[in-house]
Amino acid sequence: MEPTTTYIVVLITASSRQEAETIGKALVESRLAACVNISAGVTSLFRWQGAIEHQEEVLMLVKSRSDLLPSIIEVVKGLHSYTVPEVVALPILAGSPDYLAWVDESLR
Repeated sequence: MEPTTTYIVVLITASSRQEAETIGKALVESRLAACVNISAGVTSLFRWQGAIEHQEEVLMLVKSRSDLLPSIIEVVKGLHSYTVPEVVALPILAGSPDYLAWVDESLR
């Protein structure tokens, strides 16, 4: 397994499972994501407009490549209910060669 920073996992929080599924489906259908995992029951604490907020959210884990991140951000902004949606990309340093090949085949 050679280290690579081409592949990424993008963390996106959504207000509901329905919103996460809408965004996830759009990313997979447009071949911007190979896979989107949706995990409900995430509690987020954050500062917004000067106040500490506490909110139940849904976390999306999106497997993709770094060259597609600008398009991922554009799709998320277009479909998300938040003014400033969380879209944070983390590099995949290594992985199963077969899995990473599948990721490539699934993307644009």
